[in-house]
Amino acid sequence: MPSIDEELFPSTPGKFKIERAHAMNRQFHRCFASTSTLFLWALFLIALTASYLSFRSFVDSGSRYFAASWGGIQWENQVRSSAQIHRSGGLSVLVTGAAGFVGTHVSLALKKRGDGVVGLDNFNNYYDPSLKKARKALLNTHNVFVVEGDINDARLLAKLFDVVAFTHIMHLAAQAGVRYAMENPNSYVHSNIAGLVTLLEASRSANPQPAIVWASSSSVYGLNEKVPFSESDRTDQPASLYAATKKAGEEITHTYNNIYGLSITGLRFFTVYGPWGRPDMAYFSFTRNILQGKPITVYRGKNRVDLARDFTYIDDIVKGCVGSLDTAGKSTGSGGKKRGPAPYRIFNLGNTSPVTVPTLVSILERHLKVKAKKNVVDMPGNGDVPFTHANISLARRELGYKPTTDLQTGLKKFVRWYLSYYGYNHGKPV
Repeated sequence: MPSIDEELFPSTPGKFKIERAHAMNRQFHRCFASTSTLFLWALFLIALTASYLSFRSFVDSGSRYFAASWGGIQWENQVRSSAQIHRSGGLSVLVTGAAGFVGTHVSLALKKRGDGVVGLDNFNNYYDPSLKKARKALLNTHNVFVVEGDINDARLLAKLFDVVAFTHIMHLAAQAGVRYAMENPNSYVHSNIAGLVTLLEASRSANPQPAIVWASSSSVYGLNEKVPFSESDRTDQPASLYAATKKAGEEITHTYNNIYGLSITGLRFFTVYGPWGRPDMAYFSFTRNILQGKPITVYRGKNRVDLARDFTYIDDIVKGCVGSLDTAGKSTGSGGKKRGPAPYRIFNLGNTSPVTVPTLVSILERHLKVKAKKNVVDMPGNGDVPFTHANISLARRELGYKPTTDLQTGLKKFVRWYLSYYGYNHGKPV
């Protein structure tokens, strides 16, 4: 039997060298084969991981697509159907903020006369979204389709302009309210400035470019003490962030008119009220609290002077909006390039008959047949102004604007709607 030494060290040196070489080659091939296998496995795992990540990305993208509240053949058909014009010389109008107070009324007025109307609203929770949903349901019964989306969504706007060649935009979407700006200032910049710019960008790139009518505000007059307020008065002293964003909007729209040839009409609304109104407005909250037996807070100005507002009924505001659309004039740009000067206009839309807040309360008490519990306090420094008063001579001349509803009549209509909507019978909830 060969010894251990013979097993390890053969007696013939040449044989040892050859066999050792063969052994080393075998070890090398085994090592190489092992390394190659590991490399292939690594490549396989990398490919598998990449495939998984790609699949996850596809699934996530698909989820976002299917979760979106817009897009698809059915959605496009709804948009086109809603935008269909049913009268000779009619308009095709995109109404932003369509589920809002003014937006709902303007959309209904346009649709009833045969214009095509598509609504856009983000249904935010600044006030009870259920009221906005109820307005949307009302619009739906009149075949007005309201898209749920944000004016800051450039992709959505581009899609809407791709589906419908809108002749006009009625831009009413905004963050409203003077006092809320002290709680959430960013929402005003997001909606009233960034949102406006996003809409203007989409409009100037559209072909054809639509004419734009948009809601500015009487708040731009700020600390101006000259009355009545006229469009030519100074507006460089805003008293609130809300007013400042609306003033910024006027400057921004002027820029887009000048550079891109967009037809722009800005409307300075004066304290709009009426059925389907905003719950944050004084007349609305006063009505709610009076009926519930809760006290209302009535502010007064310096030297105990009563605050006064140029209360304007919603039907009169709608007349001004529709008149502005009808007389807007065409934008002159194409594909973002200006071909010539386009109209740029600003109008006051008010009632031109200011009424004090205590008088407003007295009228509500009479219609509700309930006495209000009043807490009269000095007006805090929250951006409110002591009075508003519109000079409407320009709107009367250019738009044929003529308000016809006084506060007594308008509040009577509002109270009738309020009692019906919230289920009151003889002043008591049903």
